Amino acid sequence: MTATNSISPDAIRAMFASALSSMYRREVPQYGTLLKLVSDINHKKHQNIEPRIEVERHGAIRLGTPEELSMMRRLFSVMGMHPAGYYDLTVASLPVHATCFRPLTQEALAYNPFRVFTSLLRLELIEDENLRSQAAEILNKRSIFTSRCIELIELFESQESVTEVIAEEFIKEALETFRWHKTSTVDLKTYKALRKAHPLIADVVCFKGPHINHLTPRVLDIETAQVEMLRYGLQAKDAIEGPPPRSCPILLRQTSFLAIDEAIAFSEGEETGGSHKARFGEIEQRGMALTPKGRQLYDDLINEWRESVTSFTSPESKEKKLAEIFERFPDDLETLRKEKLAYFAYKPISHAVVAHGGDVDVLVSSGDIEVEPITYEDFLPVSAAGIFHSNLGGDGGMSHIVGADKSSFERSLGISVKEEFELYSEMQEASIRECFIGRC
Repeated sequence: MTATNSISPDAIRAMFASALSSMYRREVPQYGTLLKLVSDINHKKHQNIEPRIEVERHGAIRLGTPEELSMMRRLFSVMGMHPAGYYDLTVASLPVHATCFRPLTQEALAYNPFRVFTSLLRLELIEDENLRSQAAEILNKRSIFTSRCIELIELFESQESVTEVIAEEFIKEALETFRWHKTSTVDLKTYKALRKAHPLIADVVCFKGPHINHLTPRVLDIETAQVEMLRYGLQAKDAIEGPPPRSCPILLRQTSFLAIDEAIAFSEGEETGGSHKARFGEIEQRGMALTPKGRQLYDDLINEWRESVTSFTSPESKEKKLAEIFERFPDDLETLRKEKLAYFAYKPISHAVVAHGGDVDVLVSSGDIEVEPITYEDFLPVSAAGIFHSNLGGDGGMSHIVGADKSSFERSLGISVKEEFELYSEMQEASIRECFIGRC
């Protein structure tokens, strides 16, 4: 590709994901160790790895104002990443709500599936009125995007295509938003007050920008990864988040090494000797996407498990109870498909004669059409909260429970979020239609 050739959003996303991974590896050396661990496990598990798994990452950032969220949406749009799903994390005592910016089509996901879980602070949940006003004032003073980055976003929005040179400049400028800053914009007293209100509030408010707080590679065997982290010198959290191990993996399982305690200075560097804990390393294993019926069953079982283990103390006893409860969730592909618990892609085998309007189930049974689970591309709010809690350096609990506020979030975003069930359903229906195109 020459400097005068245009470049696609997919290619920009792949370039940005690679650049962000390199920057984070320099900032958090343990992340490089994590990548090696994951690569070693994946290559032992499968010799022929799906290409997207080798580059697959997700990141997470936390924003402070509606204006930041709106501009972040425009930044990610340049890379072909759009908001999918609404996540209310107040159900897990975190004062944020969120979306996932990601590619939406099978083709874009296959090119590069990079996604970013993006949270917005809910300032109204700071109970102390003076502290709430102070936090708002601090956030309103900062600008997390360089002026050139905003200019380039506007350039992308006004033109049908841009050159690779412009894309490279955009990536360079965009990285500044995600970079770690060793100095806090506030004094130590303010930091402590915000941290007391909630550790996550301090992480959002007290810095120049929304430093990437983790990058997550995709592993094919998370049970092995959990054990191997200790051997690689990484301090693993004590349990894997999400569903139990299964023959047919569903949704998402996550674990992490615990956040590093990093030296920071306050008052723009004038007060030294402080520290902050926010950035960590995470690993995920992705399973199949569930239908609304399947997701309801999953949520019911998870809630039953959470209520049943309140008095349990050991991770092992909790995991055993989780596996026991999930015996009620079918664990074979045909049952999952026939009971419409999960989404599948359908594809005719090369020599099959598929009659237009034929019965898909009959064609699957006869072997003329093969099925493959559709990968879950999104997140589980309770699992995300579990990872956040274990890495905030405090319990982070709120003294009151509030409801979701999707409409407010979408007003801040500037558009509506895509509904994940609709996206997976469209993929499944498109694959069925494709089976009959050009056939009679």
